[in-house]
Amino acid sequence: MYSSLLKFLSSYGFQAGDWEVNAIIFGLIVLTVILIHIILHGLIFRIIIAQLKKSPRLLLQAFGDKSLFKNIAYCIQSMLLSMQFRVWLLDGSLKETLISVSDVFALFFGLMALFSLLNIIQNYMLTNNVAKQFPIGGIVQTIKLISSLALIIILISMVLGKSPTVLISGLGAMTAVLMLVFKDPILGFVAGIQLSANNMLRIGDWLEMPKYHADGSVVDIGLTTVKVRNWDNTITTVPTYALISDSFKNWRAMSESGGRRIKRSIFIDTNSVHFLSQKEIEHLSQSRLLTQYLTDRVAEVKAFNEQNEITTDSYLNGRHLTNIGTFRIYLENYLRNNPQIHKNMTLMVRQLQPTDKGIPMEIYCFTNTVAWLEYEAIQADIFDHIFAVAPEFGISLYQAPSGQDFKAFAR
Repeated sequence: MYSSLLKFLSSYGFQAGDWEVNAIIFGLIVLTVILIHIILHGLIFRIIIAQLKKSPRLLLQAFGDKSLFKNIAYCIQSMLLSMQFRVWLLDGSLKETLISVSDVFALFFGLMALFSLLNIIQNYMLTNNVAKQFPIGGIVQTIKLISSLALIIILISMVLGKSPTVLISGLGAMTAVLMLVFKDPILGFVAGIQLSANNMLRIGDWLEMPKYHADGSVVDIGLTTVKVRNWDNTITTVPTYALISDSFKNWRAMSESGGRRIKRSIFIDTNSVHFLSQKEIEHLSQSRLLTQYLTDRVAEVKAFNEQNEITTDSYLNGRHLTNIGTFRIYLENYLRNNPQIHKNMTLMVRQLQPTDKGIPMEIYCFTNTVAWLEYEAIQADIFDHIFAVAPEFGISLYQAPSGQDFKAFAR
């Protein structure tokens, strides 16, 4: 094309030298670049982006990202610029240098376009909760890392004038070094695949890992780290491979079950445990939660004692009702009639091994909600009632002596 342009100028009587011809060529190249820039950025891609933004489909709207088309435009411009240098310029060091620079820009903006595409896909999947099934963040970071390494290899081969296969084959001797340098990304990538394949962790799960002081919601699963937003709004980063090598607790199953467990004990003073008198039975029978139980139980005990000819002059003979046993039945009935307790899950009130603090009475049940604030409110209401109703059964709850107790004792 250089000689064709020279002949064209000569045919019109212009005796141009190399300097003038090169100036005209570079002027034509600059003009072409400007025209292509205006056509791509100001016309074609602007229309495409506007149409994508108007699309009713969210995926097409996501692809209407300006950064994607901007990088694609620059990549196309760099490729066309490289082609023009090959066509217009004479062979020489200047031509090779300009072509190499254009190719580098084309590769760079092509890589940036790939990164923009990956970011669009990742954001779309996160927005639509598709990425909860597998660690899309780690996969995207892995693709970006591999693409960057491939670009570096290509650029080095362009500078050295060697084939990329020669460089790749030479990397075999550096395998040990590469394994050491990229140990965390490799382990993180493998761990991400295992987490996804075994459905062990998703974004949004409640993760508890005391070793790393992590107790909160998973906000990001990356190639090398997993970010956990703790309940105090601090962020804890856990190595991705640590989730495979170490143990952690995932509360997802609790959230999906629709019920959250209450497992808490109160301690009953053993000195307050006694048999119920007839007056106490009549008093407790006024409770609608105990009326049927006490009626049936009193009749059962009376029938047993009469059948075995046992006199009730002494509590040492026969069967009798106790305040702690009746209290336990009352709590069970109270929980079963509580509309905020899950009826299809385990529900019981049981005695545990007595300790120096008294007799533990454990409440074991599940709420019908997993929301934290609602769960705590339900639990507090239940134990508020237990603490208040215990004296009605003649039961004293254990509490370690305080300073006020010792002052009262001294007086």
